[in-house]
Amino acid sequence: MGSRASWGAGGLTHHLASWRAAIAEFSEWGRLHRYPPATIRTRSDHLQQLAKGIEVGPWELTGDELLHWFAAHDWAANTYRSKRTTMRAFYRWAMDAEFVVASPANVIPKVDPPPPNPMPCPDRVYDNALLDADDRLQLMLELAAGHGLRRGEVTLVWPERDLVEDLDGWSLIVHGKGGKTRIVPLEATTAMKLLRAPAGYAFPGRIDGHLSPQRVGNLVSRALEGGWTMHKLRHRAGTNMAEASGGDMRVVQELLGHAGLNTTMLYVKVNQKRWRAAVNAGYSTRAAAQERQYERRMGENVVVPMARHDGESTAV
Repeated sequence: MGSRASWGAGGLTHHLASWRAAIAEFSEWGRLHRYPPATIRTRSDHLQQLAKGIEVGPWELTGDELLHWFAAHDWAANTYRSKRTTMRAFYRWAMDAEFVVASPANVIPKVDPPPPNPMPCPDRVYDNALLDADDRLQLMLELAAGHGLRRGEVTLVWPERDLVEDLDGWSLIVHGKGGKTRIVPLEATTAMKLLRAPAGYAFPGRIDGHLSPQRVGNLVSRALEGGWTMHKLRHRAGTNMAEASGGDMRVVQELLGHAGLNTTMLYVKVNQKRWRAAVNAGYSTRAAAQERQYERRMGENVVVPMARHDGESTAV
């Protein structure tokens, strides 16, 4: 790939030029190793953000400088974890390519994922979005809320390639994270829409022939009132899948394309009706207590007849 010194050739003295070259080569490496385009773009965006926030090139950056840059941002836990993953992957590649001898990203502390707090988009918000949406947006909404697709997975839907028919109807081959695929059964109406779609990607665009994940996410999120996002439609899907499957989390895990059940638990909200039933089962009003007390006293005063040998009865 080259040596560390080669990045300064050609008079490229500005640190941003070094970053641009490094990011381009790292992205090319990702494509050669079949990383999903969305992953490559996300990592490129993270690295560009870093390049603009520091004043040294990628091979001069120290662990302390990188740690200071992380500390200067008040990111949510998941955002922090995503950027940490990017930096560690970038500098692992740089070490393999012998641009650096040690990774400055090793000093970035690990942050535990946030506790489960599923927030499924309410039916009212989803229904209003569906009623106001055009055909294209309706299909995006249905794939996210009804079938649990991520925004990047929605962009890659290609009906001619991805629709499969079985004994029970149509299913969709979903192209997920890390190049993994899964099969998700399609609701009949959504299946018919995809079957009638023109050839090619269901949502054509200028980036790789289809809309970008960011564009799809923005379109869907703008359609949801009250600040709800496309990702919360996936929470809605997971919660409804759990309820419909009788709480079988393995089913939900497979349908959502999660590597582990712990991740799935972040998406599934306990049914509120069950919460209410659990509380009501142990709740007692004053009237109910009086009624139970009355029944106990009545039971203590019941006269039980006892048979006598002469055919008559007596009470005890």
